[in-house]
Amino acid sequence: MARPRTFDETAVLDAAAREFRVHGYADTSTEQLCAAAGVRRSSLYNAFTSKDELFVRALEHYVETTGRRQAAILADDAVSGAARLHALIDVVIDEEVQASKRGHAAGCMVVQSLLSPDLRERDPRVARILDRDLRERTSLLAEAIRAGRLDGSVNEDTDPDDGAMLVNTVISGMRVTAQTGVTPEALRRITLAALGSILN
Repeated sequence: MARPRTFDETAVLDAAAREFRVHGYADTSTEQLCAAAGVRRSSLYNAFTSKDELFVRALEHYVETTGRRQAAILADDAVSGAARLHALIDVVIDEEVQASKRGHAAGCMVVQSLLSPDLRERDPRVARILDRDLRERTSLLAEAIRAGRLDGSVNEDTDPDDGAMLVNTVISGMRVTAQTGVTPEALRRITLAALGSILN
């Protein structure tokens, strides 16, 4: 009879995602993952079989978790379209503020994965997760921009799909720039300047 697991799988996936989002796949060791999750190597691999498998599961978990949070913000029809975009930026900035207190940038597992194209090539599941995440996120952003055009908070000439890609690109750029040591306050100024072309 199989021995029961002695750890919370969701907690392990959360811990793994925290490591992968900051360090990326290649620079995250098994030792780091075990220390972050508070489990032994044998327990980790009994549950996930390999670092590759853990990465895929953690990526899927990360995308689902962040996706739900972003959806709650971007689909909030109680506020203007522009306010939804500002709220999303505020969440990202707050993550960077909290991470900077711990001496590093917050990172992003999606951005880290996109910067390592070999991950997509090695495992088609990674490509599917990333592609689905991009479709769903840009769809939510486009809807917020459409709402903003209607309520007057977003420039009426903004194409929703182009605007969605702009916001997505700016946020991805924020994550990369934060890794260089730029302060969260500077990131906010840069981001708002970049989005100035679409917000009223």
